[in-house]
Amino acid sequence: MSGVSVAGVETERRAPVAGGRRNRRKRDNQGRLAFWLLLPAAIAVFGVIVYPILRTLLISFFEVNSALATDTPFVGLQNYIHTLTSPGFWAAMGRTLYFTLVSTALELVCGLIVAGLLNAKLRARWLFRAIVIIPWAIPTIVNAAMWKGIFNAQYGSLNAALTQLGIIHEYQAWLGDPTLALNMVILADVWKTTPLVAFFLLAGLTSIPEELYEAAKLDRAGWPRIFRSIVLPMLVPSISIVLVLRTVEAFKVFDIVYAMTRGGPVNGTQTVAYYAYTTAFSDQNFGVGAALSYIIVLVILVLTFIYLRMLRRSEMSLL
Repeated sequence: MSGVSVAGVETERRAPVAGGRRNRRKRDNQGRLAFWLLLPAAIAVFGVIVYPILRTLLISFFEVNSALATDTPFVGLQNYIHTLTSPGFWAAMGRTLYFTLVSTALELVCGLIVAGLLNAKLRARWLFRAIVIIPWAIPTIVNAAMWKGIFNAQYGSLNAALTQLGIIHEYQAWLGDPTLALNMVILADVWKTTPLVAFFLLAGLTSIPEELYEAAKLDRAGWPRIFRSIVLPMLVPSISIVLVLRTVEAFKVFDIVYAMTRGGPVNGTQTVAYYAYTTAFSDQNFGVGAALSYIIVLVILVLTFIYLRMLRRSEMSLL
């Protein structure tokens, strides 16, 4: 009996060992397969994202005046110092901050209004939602060309409409004045991006339980109090996402400016991103352009941090 029991124990011991080895081999094979499957994607990410980021950082420390330049002396932080002491940079920075703050604020307010309308219990609500998304679905270049035609000083539909309504008596050059042109670009950007903001906020509105509204009505609370006590606190996460995304996108705006005004008139709509573009490709000063790119990234990070801190404090005060 003892011999049989010893053999049984040894057999039981060998079985888990063999099973463990098979499991390890299986995990090793799965790991190798995952590695080879992910390798092409990792190479693509490195080539498209990581390498350009590192290459741009390296170029920012050298004097590069041509795409095919062979003599590129090391200048250290001189490109950054040159940028930070340039009046053109600070003028572009001021216009960019104005564009970012005004466009983001208008998109948030308009998006909240549109989201409230889309959340209302109306017939064919799906149709209204489909129509509202059209401006955002239009490519930015097409949107810019459309608004450039609307603002045209000779045959623009805006001048025609305002003249027929008697609001203005002669056609205006909406894109001919530096300050006015910047606000017209903001208007075009707000028209395109408001639907996206509205759908972000609509997702937050639909997640608010109906019981909260019913309880507030039982307490005879008016809509201002409902908005302040229920809607706004529940929308803080959605508002945080919207502010961060739109701040980043608005601060690095380029395409709509390029298509509508090319930075004019008299650099009145030249943003930091467009300033970096002209510095690098028009002036052939790639070192300073690379330094500008990293300064833009740093400013975006600072603005995002400030937004998140402000929103966190407001969220805590509303609780």
